[in-house]
Amino acid sequence: MGCSFSGLNALYDAVNGGGDVWINENRFRVVRQLGEGGFAFVFLVKEIVADASSATSGGGLAKKVKDPAHLSADGTYAMKKVLIQNKEQLELVREEIRVSSLFNHPNLLPLLDHAIISVKDGQEGAWKHEAFLLFPVHLDGTLLDNFTLMKAKKDIFSTTDVLHIFRQLCDGLKHMHSLEPPYAHNDVKPGNVLLTRRKGQPPLAILMDFGSARPSRKQIRSRQEALQLQEWTSEHCSAPFRAPELWDCPSHADIDERTDIWSLGCTLYAIMYGVSPFEYALGESGGSLQLAIVNAQIKWPNTGPKASYPEALHQFVTWMLQPQAAVRPRIDDIIIHVDKLIAKFTK
Repeated sequence: MGCSFSGLNALYDAVNGGGDVWINENRFRVVRQLGEGGFAFVFLVKEIVADASSATSGGGLAKKVKDPAHLSADGTYAMKKVLIQNKEQLELVREEIRVSSLFNHPNLLPLLDHAIISVKDGQEGAWKHEAFLLFPVHLDGTLLDNFTLMKAKKDIFSTTDVLHIFRQLCDGLKHMHSLEPPYAHNDVKPGNVLLTRRKGQPPLAILMDFGSARPSRKQIRSRQEALQLQEWTSEHCSAPFRAPELWDCPSHADIDERTDIWSLGCTLYAIMYGVSPFEYALGESGGSLQLAIVNAQIKWPNTGPKASYPEALHQFVTWMLQPQAAVRPRIDDIIIHVDKLIAKFTK
């Protein structure tokens, strides 16, 4: 895990105003910035290869990437740059890299390469770290990005597309939940689902961002452990998609991957309606997001084109949004049911 010394200055300068980026022994040119959030920035980069023969074989990156399907035909990739301010952030990035390496599934975004380097703070003279993570690029953006565009056009996903997008998310989560030990994503939401539109086919959905993914099963046996879990989830799990047991954890509880099932149910609602089923509480006078979630108080649109989704989809969402985790279905149950819905509502 690192970067060749000769590339350190170029790596630092390129994403701050020009030049090329070296990630280990491979060279990339920054094309443009795609997004940012917190201490992270995402750039579109293009691999620079030494000769034509390397270009036709996928460039230098082809030597490192296990699955050729992850290589870009035109050499473009997404590069995430993380500014690391302290040891805790450094450990979080290292954990994200470790966890990402556990997964190999077409509906989970693969980490292709990475580098963590030390850089000198020009003002204080202190050494800090920066991480560079390389991924396949999906220029159609996230589900959240698509909601914004579709809202402007007064457009919605068809029932067929809703079910096929959701089915792919189930496949990705099943891979995570089937590991030993099982892993929970912990932050399933539209902003963490990449979408690629394909002519004549349903959109391709890929779950990304494994910075919050951890082994899913935890035994809580004291009030202190319950509060520690609530504190961790308040930092790592988006509030409108967070399961009830993570808001108000009992002092004696067994937490498992069904926290993801709650978030998955919220995400299915969002694929249809563009928001979490509980975000309405944020706009109500005296409304409480936590109370709406803990009591599973779902509100359904009853007018307009959005109200035209089959009632079976509403029942499906309600089935996943059981406040008591012990009676919530597991991912295998969800897949059986969504396949029945696909057979019923798609041709």
